[in-house]
Amino acid sequence: MKSASKFSMQTSGNGMGEVKQVCLDGCCPTPLLGQAEQRNPAVPKQRSAFSAGRHDFATTTSSSIFPNTQFTNHESLPSLKESFTEFTRVYPRYSDTVQVDELRSREYHHLSASNHTCLDYIGVGLFSHSQLQRQESSRSQQAGPSSSPLQKPDFPFFSLSYKTGSLKTRLLLGGEESQLESLMKKRIMGFLNISQSDYCMVFTANRTSAFKLLAESYPFPSSRKLLTVYDYESEAAEAMVNCSAKRGAKVMSAEFSWPRLRIQSTKLRKMIVRKKKKKDKRGLFVFPVHSRVTGARYPYLWMSMAQENGWHVLLDACALGPKDMDSFGLSLFRPDFIICSFYKIFGENPSGFGCLFVKKSTLPSLETSLAMGVVSFVPAENSLKPPDESSGTDTDIDRTYSNSNSFSGPIPVETHRGISDSEQQGTSSPQAGELLPPVKSKEPETSEIVLLEKTDDKAPQNTGNNSGKGNSELQCAGLDHVDSLGMTLISNRARYLINWLVNAMLKLEHPNTEGVRLVRIYGPKIKFDRGPALAFNVFDWKGEKVEPVLVQKLADRSGISLSYGFLRHICFPDKHNEEKLKVLEKRGNAANVAVWNKKDKANQGVRVVTLALSFLSDFEDVYKLWAFVSQFLDADFVEKERWRYTALNRKTIEV
Repeated sequence: MKSASKFSMQTSGNGMGEVKQVCLDGCCPTPLLGQAEQRNPAVPKQRSAFSAGRHDFATTTSSSIFPNTQFTNHESLPSLKESFTEFTRVYPRYSDTVQVDELRSREYHHLSASNHTCLDYIGVGLFSHSQLQRQESSRSQQAGPSSSPLQKPDFPFFSLSYKTGSLKTRLLLGGEESQLESLMKKRIMGFLNISQSDYCMVFTANRTSAFKLLAESYPFPSSRKLLTVYDYESEAAEAMVNCSAKRGAKVMSAEFSWPRLRIQSTKLRKMIVRKKKKKDKRGLFVFPVHSRVTGARYPYLWMSMAQENGWHVLLDACALGPKDMDSFGLSLFRPDFIICSFYKIFGENPSGFGCLFVKKSTLPSLETSLAMGVVSFVPAENSLKPPDESSGTDTDIDRTYSNSNSFSGPIPVETHRGISDSEQQGTSSPQAGELLPPVKSKEPETSEIVLLEKTDDKAPQNTGNNSGKGNSELQCAGLDHVDSLGMTLISNRARYLINWLVNAMLKLEHPNTEGVRLVRIYGPKIKFDRGPALAFNVFDWKGEKVEPVLVQKLADRSGISLSYGFLRHICFPDKHNEEKLKVLEKRGNAANVAVWNKKDKANQGVRVVTLALSFLSDFEDVYKLWAFVSQFLDADFVEKERWRYTALNRKTIEV
């Protein structure tokens, strides 16, 4: 077994000298430069300061964290305290993010109290746990002594009611909206830095509803193409693909090169650029900026190229960081459509809603067709969360649910049915199942639950984005907290944590083997401008993959909420043909069996375990995951845990 004690001496040596010279301030890792590098492969010998900083960051991370060390036994891992000490030496600016730790302790104390690590949330929460507690306590006092404010709150601030009609007509003519909806709309547009003079918006039940709503309203009969850029199976994107195909659209997708899963630039450019003689309307280009599964970031200039060639552009902002829209530069690109989603409370109440923004100059091009998916807010009073209320941030894969002690929500059990089947389950998950709408109910115009008086000294203060009527304002403590922290601090913190985790995962190696790694990471590895999401798989000492759903279940038993997904649209160069036969799986296979069929490429890909860091994630969260994964170095661990889980739950797990 290789010693794990080497890392402390080597990390504190020359590595520290390198760290001091590296710019880790988060100097806006703009994807604009990424596109320029792709178009100009002849890189000058003398790098720009920015490029050098990014390169030095990756080099320092690789060389200074556990240098020349592989861990072959989970018991040889350094302790949490030792690891954090080395972490802060490599990333000294991490201490500048102490505000997040203070905020987490004060407003989201349930995360530490529950000892549960939430690594399955993508998006932004509206409210904080403390805000909900204050509101519940206030209402309990009004109701009388019979209600206990110490009880764990499960009280929603609102529920949703569906509306039917034409999206175009609703946006052109407007409609009646409650004070709650008006305030929420202004708060969200201010938070996202979207101008009300340029865009109009509607609330939808969730992300998938927003995609489907746009697909039903977009003029595919005249603009016949749909081009998407997703390296994973997205339930929302699939809903749009299925709907648009029925309406006559020609569906295309970008492809991603194995093994780094980078965009096949030549192929994508060929699909985007129209021939000079033709001036036809191209269609809808769906662009996510970065992958919410692998963490890969894509250059913004793909949107500019699409617009120059007559495409309408849909920006999928659901995977963006909490304040990434501040650096996005809508004035430069101004996408025709934007979709985002919000959940209610991080780590506790995953239900929420989606938002569809339409640029006012693009609105006339939509069709006046009957569609369902728009919702109104129903302020909920004296009621618990409806069991069929859906979430705004979906899981992106079809699922049913089993009973579980998961803090973030029910643990999904993989199924492989269509979108409509998934939507009929009537449950929700942390990243948010796409489900049936709740029962309609009458909609009051105001609610004391969300409209608070400004005289409440304990209520979180907003940052100037709120507006309201009279003396009331909408208190969205979750958004206020993100605003107060700012983009640079949030981005830096996530960058340090995700890159440390990637490096640590790659240091796990099976004993008595010739360099057989425990973990394989898909997409970008150690990289300055990677996103805070990660796709990986665990392999046993024989090189066989441990089924992602089992890894997820065992993680949940260890107090860690993970998710899983299905990587798609993978292009294998000729030199990786042999590997292609081993790694590709068919969607729907229960067993972990590699399959390759040239005629069925659309249903082939790789199942992976996925995680996402939120702005509240801390070092203990990523260390806890690393320690959990290291247990798979024990050859007997999987079998022992499989037997234990079967005995406790009286059900069989297929490995």
